[in-house]
Formats: sequence, structure tokens, C-alpha cells
Amino acid sequence: MSWKYPCDTPFNNAIKSDKMTPYSLYVIDDEQSIRDGITISIGDDYSIDSFQDAESAIAALQIRAEKCCSPDLVLMDIGLPGMSGIEALEKVKQIDPAIPVIMITAYEDIDSVISSMKLGAFDYVTKPLRMDILETAIKKAIETIRLRKEVRLLQKKYIKENMPCLIGESDTVQDMMDFIKMVAKSPDTPILILGGTGTGKELIAKAIHFRSPNFNAPLVEVNSASISPELIESEIFGYEPGAFSGAHPSGKKGLIEEARGGTLFLDEIGDLSLDAQAKILRFLENGEFYRVGGTKKIHLKTRVISATNKDIVKMSETGQFRKDLFFRLGVIKIEVPPLNERGEDILLLARYFLDQFAKKFAKKMVSISRGAEEALLNHDWTGNVRELKNAIERGVLIGKKSSLRAEDLGIGPSPAKQALREKNDDANAPDAYPPMPPDGMDLTAALMDMERHYIEQAWKSANGNSNQAARLLNLNHHTFRYRRKKRR
Repeated sequence: MSWKYPCDTPFNNAIKSDKMTPYSLYVIDDEQSIRDGITISIGDDYSIDSFQDAESAIAALQIRAEKCCSPDLVLMDIGLPGMSGIEALEKVKQIDPAIPVIMITAYEDIDSVISSMKLGAFDYVTKPLRMDILETAIKKAIETIRLRKEVRLLQKKYIKENMPCLIGESDTVQDMMDFIKMVAKSPDTPILILGGTGTGKELIAKAIHFRSPNFNAPLVEVNSASISPELIESEIFGYEPGAFSGAHPSGKKGLIEEARGGTLFLDEIGDLSLDAQAKILRFLENGEFYRVGGTKKIHLKTRVISATNKDIVKMSETGQFRKDLFFRLGVIKIEVPPLNERGEDILLLARYFLDQFAKKFAKKMVSISRGAEEALLNHDWTGNVRELKNAIERGVLIGKKSSLRAEDLGIGPSPAKQALREKNDDANAPDAYPPMPPDGMDLTAALMDMERHYIEQAWKSANGNSNQAARLLNLNHHTFRYRRKKRR
């Protein structure tokens, strides 16, 4: 089986190499002389398609956009017959907001120019056309396109190389990735990531940052648990000279200032003191703060992403965490599922890590044995993806065969899964099932009764804990809950 990167999706526009394919332009103008003049002047440098009306151009654009190959740039007359240039601009932006559009207009039609710029036009040129001015506008647009593509390529490369926790085929991971791509579009909406240790919360924060409009700005990470309570405020907000004993004579810029225009990632947010929480809340509400010992109010914009493995809802109810800050941090919440609820992703991740560590240690280990696969699937991954990664690293490092073996991993099945396997082995022994009646039986009903029996047994064995009961049956908790509800 091969793995895939759910975050490795096609761009809105096909990424084209400048050396292989010229940038493509749509020229939309009802005057034949304008279309011909532009084609003659710059046709050697660009791939040009010309249209005499907006309707035919929009139809062609829709077809190309569906194939992920939208034109790079649109040159369009405002005063078109039928659908006007303003109306067509709206249509273009609906189909592909990333396409720069340069409007061509009569000199005196300033109101239409203003309207088009408000709708997202990149630039405008006036008639009668001067080719030097038009070429300058085109080059500016092409440079913007080139930089945008470079950013997308960097984003794609970074995410592909650094997001292993997000590899998976399970619906849970796919849904989470779709949600991440959606919320990343905002440059400043606070996001709270909830999940156990080792689930990859910090990598999700990076995935959001590197998909956001803030991609080129800094991503600054703060582990609240690793900084003493006495220093956390000065680390985050900075301090003025002489603010406290031992302070640097020239003061210090805080991490929140380092993240200006980018992303501040507050990991282990549940470990912040109440005083620090109050200052974070004020910053989130007003975009302002004071350095420790300072009287000058500092204003800046940055997105705050926070994460915790603690029950922050309970903490907010007991007063350990400010409830108003909890609501402000959690405008968007992302819950990262534990690996035990992503059973179908375990081998996919294992193969990814096997490939990575085989390269790192220069080992010719190319596969996972059947026994190792069973060990991986039967282990209780309380340490989540981090624990799986460590197990594969150990196995590749000490393994001596071309295939990763169970004994290389240093893990075993969880007691609960082992007990279930032994019970199933006993059930599969000869004569474990009642004989089939001579006149036949309703197999569907029998299977439903058996499923109901084991679901309730697992529920009782797990003392009503649906997550644990699901593990006993090797199901994810969503499937377990659905089946239990259906069979009751």
C-alpha cells in the first residue's frame, strides 16, 4: 500500500514552470483591432486567447478552472456588449479569486474604474492603449503571480515534509484537514487546538500558519509549561529596562512582538498564570499590551493559536482558567483525535516513518512484516503518533532484515486487545457455535444478535467508557456509538 499526503492537494491554478510554458492571458475586448494589437505586440512572450465578449470568455474560463489550469491573467474591457466588464469581473472572481484582472477603460469612465478596483481588479489601463504602459501593468501582475506561486510551492514542500501526523485515509483525518484548510484562510482568528500528548498539536498549528495569508511572517512558538510562572509574562510581552532584578539593561522585546504580522503559538495554554491570562485576553480583544514595567501601549496584529492536552473546559468551570479567555481563544476549536481512534491510519503512518528512518540510518529496510503489522495494530497507542514514530525509529535502527519485524518494535498488544483475541480464539474453537437447525436459519438476524452481544459485553467491560469499549472491538468510537445505538 502506498501512502498519500492529504494536505498535498492541487493548487487552484496549475503550477507551471516559466521555462516550459509561457504565462497565459485572456484578452476580452469587442474591438478586433485591440485584440489583434495586443496579440501582435506581446504574443511572442505570452500564450494569448482572445474573446470579443464576456460570455464566451467566462464559459471558457469555467472549463479551464475545472481542469485546474485557469489563465494566469485577464485583460478585459469595461465597456463590453451584453455582459459588462464589471459584471464579468465579478464572475471571474467567483470562478477563481486568484486570477489578476487588468481592466481596459475609456479615460473619462472613472466611476467604472473605481467600481472595478473595489471588486478586486488588479490594475487598469486607459484607451487609447499605449503598449509600454500595458506591458508595465502586465509585468507587475506577472511578478505578483510568480511570487504567489513560489509561496505555494514553499507551502506545499514544507507541509509535505513536516506534517506526518496529518497523513491518513480515515474520515477523521480527512475532515480535519478540510477544516484546517478552511480556517487557515483567516489571518487573525484565534484557534484553540485540543488533543492528547503526542497527537501533533504543534504540527497542526504549523499547518495552519503555512496555509494562511501570514505564511511569510514569523511563526513563534511558546511552550507555557517550560517557562517558569515568574518569567512567562516577560517572555511573552517583553520588559522595559530595570523592570525587575536581573533584567537586561536595554530591556527585551517579547515573543508576541517577534510574531508581529504572523502567528503566535501558545502551547500548553492551560499552564499560564491567571495574570498572564488577563494580559493575553486584553491583547486578543484590543490588539494591545504593555511590556512588563512599561507605560507605553503597544499595538500590533498577529494570529494567536493555542493548544492544550488538559481538560480546559473543566478548568474554566473551576476557575483555574479564565472562562472569558477560553471563549476568546476558542473562536475556532480543533480537536485532534488520538491514534487509537484512527486505526486505519496506523500502517499508513508506520510506512511513512519506515521510509524516513531507513533513509536517515542508510538502511535497506523496505517493508513491514505481517507480524509487525499485527503488533502495530494491536498495540494501545497511548502516546499517539509520537509513540508510533519512536517505535518505528527503534525498529529501523536495530533491525537486521530488509523487513521490519515485530521483535524490532519493542511493543506488545494492549491487555484489553490481547484478552479479546484470546476470547475470540476460544470462540473459534470446534463446536463453539450451536449447530445449524435442519430447516436452516436467519443468518442476518444471528449476526445482529452476535454483534449486539459483543457490543454490550465491551460496554460493560469498559465500565461505560465508549472509547475504551470501541478499542476492545477494534472499532473507532464513532462506529461503536453508531452500532450500539442501532442495535439497542
